[in-house]
Amino acid sequence: MTSAPLAARLRIPSGPLFFPVTAFGPDGAVDLGAYRAHVRAGIDAGGAAVFACCGTGEFHALTPEEFQACVAAAVEESAGRVPVVAAAGYGTALAVRYARLAEEAGADGLLAMPPYLVVAEQEGLLRHYTELADATGLDVIVYQRDNAVFTPATVARLARHPRIIGLKDGRGDLDLMQGIISAVRTEGEGVDEFLYFNGLPTAEWTQLAYHGIGVTLYSSAAFCFAPEVALAFHGALNAGDTALATRLLDRFYGPLVRLRDSGRGYAVSLVKAGVRLRGLDVGPVRPPLTEPDEAAVKALTDLIEEGRAAAAAGAGAAAGPEGPQGGVA
Repeated sequence: MTSAPLAARLRIPSGPLFFPVTAFGPDGAVDLGAYRAHVRAGIDAGGAAVFACCGTGEFHALTPEEFQACVAAAVEESAGRVPVVAAAGYGTALAVRYARLAEEAGADGLLAMPPYLVVAEQEGLLRHYTELADATGLDVIVYQRDNAVFTPATVARLARHPRIIGLKDGRGDLDLMQGIISAVRTEGEGVDEFLYFNGLPTAEWTQLAYHGIGVTLYSSAAFCFAPEVALAFHGALNAGDTALATRLLDRFYGPLVRLRDSGRGYAVSLVKAGVRLRGLDVGPVRPPLTEPDEAAVKALTDLIEEGRAAAAAGAGAAAGPEGPQGGVA
């Protein structure tokens, strides 16, 4: 980890936020060699941060020992070039244990997953995330989804904690998100730097809408297997190139969402299949997830090529005859 505050490093990312898959070998054990190669390739391709062992990384399927080994490997591969954020979840006691394991492994921060199974009152959620944030010296991003949905007033209270630096939204309720942003701004008592992330599956698909309410950060699972497309979309958003952004939405992200929705768990297993299609054997998903069928993998193969072509065409149009930014190609 570095001495630079995590929030400052995440606020204006140079590229997509990278959520690597976790590699498993033929014997079902974690394959740290393949995992290291995957993380290294993502950083080299332009990932602005590594979110290790989170949803795409099958956090639910990892033992604490596997989790810590993967986080440590991500930290070593990053070598301070980009921040490494690790998941922490389940009940409060286990979430604290994972948080401390991540801190020992050298992580820069935590993505706090929803508590296991139970639906709690707002006061219970507030206590859970406060105890988690108090347990280590790491900054925390709280993940809103499923059974962890907050009122604006609760988020404003969470934002006052010195180590809770942001909210990742996996709910998709823009009315609620606007209320949260307004509440933090007006009730948060000096927390103007609080971060917001679009954390919906295939977040690029909804990012134009989130961008409209001021949520400029988003997770990118597609970056795992189509970095050219994810980088092109990220660049188009930053440059205000609506034509390229909408071309990628229509030709790649929209079809990807429809393919993702054709099978349960495809938000993870399709990503892993995509990484394998690009030449790195990261193994299958662990139960209870299942692999996509042959037709889905074929559709993903075609879609990756379509996305790469759309991204390349957009880059060529932006560059003009003299290459990128008017320079020599």
